[in-house]
Amino acid sequence: MDFYNVIEASGLSILFLLLVFVPMEKIFPARYEQKILRPYWFVDLCFFLGQYLLWGALVLWVLSYFSFWLDDIVPSAFRKTVASQAWWLQAIEVIILSDFIIYWGHRLQHKVGFLWRFHKVHHSAEHLDWLAAHREHPLDSIYTVGLINLPAFILGFPLETLAGFIAFRGIWAIYIHSNVRLPIGPLRMFIGAPELHHWHHDLNRDAGNYANISPLMDIIFGTYVCPGQEPEKFGIKEEFPKSYIGQLLHPLLPETLAKKIPKGVKWKKKTSEEKTPKV
Repeated sequence: MDFYNVIEASGLSILFLLLVFVPMEKIFPARYEQKILRPYWFVDLCFFLGQYLLWGALVLWVLSYFSFWLDDIVPSAFRKTVASQAWWLQAIEVIILSDFIIYWGHRLQHKVGFLWRFHKVHHSAEHLDWLAAHREHPLDSIYTVGLINLPAFILGFPLETLAGFIAFRGIWAIYIHSNVRLPIGPLRMFIGAPELHHWHHDLNRDAGNYANISPLMDIIFGTYVCPGQEPEKFGIKEEFPKSYIGQLLHPLLPETLAKKIPKGVKWKKKTSEEKTPKV
């Protein structure tokens, strides 16, 4: 019965995202020529289904275990002091601390070779839209979601009360990856936007814009980047498998074995609007 509930929830989720983001990408496109069924959309659909049907449960299990472990090391007096504050003040504290931690955690993903092995799965996407946001290795998801929610765990929020916070950040992550450009002027220095995160996905591994909800951390630490146009290309400079299974396995294998994984289908430009696979 639980399995059918998961299937139903996944179906409703993808329907909701389709109804919200496809119209946005058509009305306010960042790249006008990009189609809904662009190259490698099926790979990203596999990542979407993997997250919702399998890996999401693994991430929640790790978070639950992590929260239980922190219960034993965070003093109860500290938690009571935090809980005695107004709820809105607690929310502000969690968001600011979370953005600070994930900013530096994200920079480490780009600087530390071991972390980059898993994180480059996400950056291997050569086309950004709402679906590409789900291209993420499950171990990379555990790292990211764990850091994002670390302040809330330390401050004593139970996992149940974090559901809304996790859902909001999930929707926000999808939005900033979407093929949307909605210039918001000076507000983009306080509120994240697709135009900022698209530059994070530039071919340059150290392109900047590591912050999550607000770009204030990038501004403070000198990594804020926002030219007036879209990057020429997204993706990574390294050779990397194109298939779903290949991208899951590659980071787990030694380099000698990882190099033997087939790179998959190559795409060549047929027209300005249409692309077809070349085996």
